[in-house]
Amino acid sequence: MYSVILADDHPLLLGGLQQSLLATPDINVVGVAANGEDALALIHDLKPDIAVLDVAMPQMSGLDVLRASKDQRLRLKVILLTATISGAQIADAISRGAWGILLKEYAPEALLDCLRHVASGEKWLPAELVAKASEAPPVAALNKIELLTAREREIAALICGGLSNRTIAQKLGASEGTIGIHLHNIYRKLEITNRTALAALHVQYMAARDG
Repeated sequence: MYSVILADDHPLLLGGLQQSLLATPDINVVGVAANGEDALALIHDLKPDIAVLDVAMPQMSGLDVLRASKDQRLRLKVILLTATISGAQIADAISRGAWGILLKEYAPEALLDCLRHVASGEKWLPAELVAKASEAPPVAALNKIELLTAREREIAALICGGLSNRTIAQKLGASEGTIGIHLHNIYRKLEITNRTALAALHVQYMAARDG
């Protein structure tokens, strides 16, 4: 059974989502919150497997809670729930390791499928939302990823998964300084300056390649 917390500042939606999961044997809603600060407190206290967080909440947004959970290295999978989300917010969410982004209009029907996908280790990032992660870059920009070495592409993929330099270093058996050098070279080759831009470009490259 997977433990879940739900956080949304709209009581009717929050109650509806909680009710829809009550009869689900493999999902246990262990807490609900109406703002980001309370959600983060629940995450600390209850240590759920998954947190479903409204992007726009009082005190702390869902993105703020996602950032805090990453900064504090909390073992948690975050699904963002939203009525509307900008391309920049999507890119930010992806770069910080969000496991899912779910539009509220689909939430009552799709939440359970989304939760089960994420619980099993699969990301829930609909193509139409990923496409908004940045304005579609020119083909030349996407093709620059071909200039990366195999190790640089591996690091880019891990960064897109929201991992820190330290975690990537541990995973690859390298020093944190070495990862930093690789990252500097990646930025230089792709002519970008930050992880969010890298995540957006990498996601679009993979979508173009697989499409």
